[in-house]
Amino acid sequence: MSTPEPATSLPEAPAIPATMRAWSRRDYGPADGTTATDIPVPTPRKNEVLLRIRATAINAGDVRILLGDPLLVRAAFGLRRPKQPVRGMDVAGTVVAVGPGVIDARVGDEVVGELPGGGGLATYAVAPVDRLVARPSTLDPVVATTLPIAAGTAHQALSAGGLGAPELAGKRVLVLGASGGVGTFAVQLAVLRGAEVWASCGEPNRQLVGELGAARTFDYRATRVDELPRDHFDAVIDIAGGDRIGALQRLLVVGGALVQVTGNGGPVFGPIPRMLSALVHSIGSSRRIPFFAAAPKRDVLAELVGLVADRRIAPVIEAVYDFDETVAALEHVEAGHTVGKVVVRGEPAPGA
Repeated sequence: MSTPEPATSLPEAPAIPATMRAWSRRDYGPADGTTATDIPVPTPRKNEVLLRIRATAINAGDVRILLGDPLLVRAAFGLRRPKQPVRGMDVAGTVVAVGPGVIDARVGDEVVGELPGGGGLATYAVAPVDRLVARPSTLDPVVATTLPIAAGTAHQALSAGGLGAPELAGKRVLVLGASGGVGTFAVQLAVLRGAEVWASCGEPNRQLVGELGAARTFDYRATRVDELPRDHFDAVIDIAGGDRIGALQRLLVVGGALVQVTGNGGPVFGPIPRMLSALVHSIGSSRRIPFFAAAPKRDVLAELVGLVADRRIAPVIEAVYDFDETVAALEHVEAGHTVGKVVVRGEPAPGA
């Protein structure tokens, strides 16, 4: 007679306090108005989990929401004041509680994903379970949290440009704004698939971008896009947003695509006027300008986690801040020209 195996016990749910520390700003304005406050720990609702935050990456979008700039963002995030006063959308964390209906996550799981609207610069945050993927134990949470928005946007931008195939040998890609969070991932993903990548960035970052695999780099201050070869690129990934649509379109081969990733623009409508200009330029043209808006995609995030875990791509992380240094981290991104990513470590557990 065989001896039955002992039952596998589920991890014991940790004690969750009633309140937590969070870095918040209840009106719109610069990072230096963000303060640490004690607020109630949120309760996960249906199909949500509660995470103990291990790390949070700060994106340019977090700062745009913090500032309420352009004014258009306030239509989505709160007209007079932000609906969610705690910033931070990209997080890595540990599941400490699950809400009703959750079947594919349990207490103790290590995950990474994107929070809708923010909330990550706190000890705990709730997250929809369908925006999370498993974080391998070999992948540091600081590294993992760089992936959801920046790497996800780069991945989707290449797909929108017709470069989603795993083999892109013979294809040429131009990445404008190649040294930022999205750009450093776009360069690596295109190179990984076999494309020849040209890249613009500031002069101090050209060596870095070349080390990421770009075949040619140039200083955007010294070289105008008008000086680049016409009818040369299968795709232009425009993250910088500083050049005329028509000038960029002329760089494309017939059937090529210009993908606008930039969220930059005017103080009221942001990138909307540029998007409308792109629409006009694309009418009747054989050089496409597809509408592009990145969205959370679980399968894409899982693929990216696998690529980083297998060391096929790697995030560029300019700075890592402790939880108590959150304001400095926000000011770092607010100042602009971040190279790669800025990450805030989660609040240490008591006694750690």
